[in-house]
Amino acid sequence: MESSAAEVTGLLIAWGQGDAGAFEKLVPLVQDELHRQAKRYMSRENPGNLLQTTALINEAYLRLIDYKSVPWQSRAHFFGVAAQIMRRILVDLARAENSTKRGGEALRVSLTEAVGQAGPRSVDLVALDDALNALTELDARRSSVVELRFFGGLNYDEIAEVLKVSEGTVRRDWNLARAWLFRELNKEVLPKPQ
Repeated sequence: MESSAAEVTGLLIAWGQGDAGAFEKLVPLVQDELHRQAKRYMSRENPGNLLQTTALINEAYLRLIDYKSVPWQSRAHFFGVAAQIMRRILVDLARAENSTKRGGEALRVSLTEAVGQAGPRSVDLVALDDALNALTELDARRSSVVELRFFGGLNYDEIAEVLKVSEGTVRRDWNLARAWLFRELNKEVLPKPQ
C-alpha cells in the first residue's frame, strides 16, 4: 500500500525503538505485500515443495520479531530485510532436503528474470545462494541489488533508497550482477576454452 509508506516507516521506527504495540499495528499494513513476496518466491519453487505460501509468511514473521531493535530506515528497507529472511528460510529448507536425500533434487527457482535469458531456465536455490554469497565477497552492494530486486521485488528507486545510491548506480549494478551470476551459474554447463 503506497499511500501508507510514511505510516509504515513511522511504525517501523517506533518498533525499532521498543514500542511493542507498533509491530501489531504494522502487520496489517505490510501483510499484503509480504504475501505477494512469498507468493513470488513460491511460484518459482518446484511443484513437489511441501512449504506453502502461508507457512513461509508465518516463519518470516517469527524471524522478523527478533529484528525489533533494527534501526529501520524505510518501508523499502523493511521489505528488503523480509526478502532476505524468506530467501534464508527457503535456502535452509533446500539444504536440509539435500542433506536428507542424497542426490535428491534441490528446490528450484526460475532465474529467467535474474539473468535476462529467454525461455525457461532453472537453477537450484542452493547454487544461487552460493553464487550470491560469492558475489557478496566480490561486491556486497551488487549482491544486495540482486537480492532486493529479484527476491524482494523492489524497483530501482526503492533499492536506491535502501542502499543510499543513485538509481543509475543501481541499474549498472543490476546489469553487471546479472551477467556475473549467469556466468557463475553456468560454469559447469559452458564448454571450457581449449
